[in-house]
Amino acid sequence: MSSLIEQAAARLAQLRSAGAAMPGGKKPSTGAARAPMATYRHDHAGAPSAGAAQVSQRIEIDLDALAASGIVSPNAPRSQIADQFRVIKRPLLGNAKGGGATQVRNGNLIMITSSVTGEGKTFTALNLAISMAAELDNTVMLVDADVARPSVMRTLGLPAGPGLLDLLTGERKDLSEVLLKTNIAKLSLLSSGTPQPNATEMLASESMAKLLAGMAERYPERIIIFDSPPLLLTTEARVLASHMGQVVMVIQAEKVMRSDVHDALATIEACPVKLLLLNQARASFAGGAYQHGYGYAYAARPV
Repeated sequence: MSSLIEQAAARLAQLRSAGAAMPGGKKPSTGAARAPMATYRHDHAGAPSAGAAQVSQRIEIDLDALAASGIVSPNAPRSQIADQFRVIKRPLLGNAKGGGATQVRNGNLIMITSSVTGEGKTFTALNLAISMAAELDNTVMLVDADVARPSVMRTLGLPAGPGLLDLLTGERKDLSEVLLKTNIAKLSLLSSGTPQPNATEMLASESMAKLLAGMAERYPERIIIFDSPPLLLTTEARVLASHMGQVVMVIQAEKVMRSDVHDALATIEACPVKLLLLNQARASFAGGAYQHGYGYAYAARPV
């Protein structure tokens, strides 16, 4: 999948050429399409002590650019894709909150993956995280867990920074040091962190297991979504899946071979809940028209 910033640029160019107004009544200005979707700012907490003042980072996401790129935005009017993700999130939230017939261990840890690259997993992870953050009863953390090729921060136009891997190396001691708050209520981000040559081993370590257990149990109302690497291209995704309560595998319609889907599913057999999300599926309507959207199915149910 090409960068959503490039998609936003194309969309905004169309709006500009048509003389259309941006959401909120703003007209696109020259160069606006190239601007990042999010910017950093620092929030200083408390008075300075003997050392430096404690600082937490906050990012301001450009909600208009988000909507123009096709991602669910709190500011946008009701849309087809927003409705689709309302349907997609419901069984995931049910499993996370123990509303199913069987309790799912670590049900609030949800991994978004795919068989190969370019199937829309990051697009799905962002939409799902923002849609879930609109719920009244939970908060959401989106983790950029594709440590080999981080995509979440790049999609938002943000530079790399300390994150998940820095917690595992001990360079950062507490999650609050690297967690990024956003201007979307109840949504925070965690970047992949400083690249490490032994990233796979770090994800498979006892430190990772303890970190995830702490994430899952410290705030039971928090849903944690992991944008992971494709299952057939790296081993990191398979290791990460072993800690998850739920895995959503995105499949791009008319692109991926059936054998690849079966092979990818075989690598995550141990995960209690696996769901398949068919991206860019074409549905026919009266008159022969087609519409692209999402299809959803269970690959396995809780046992």
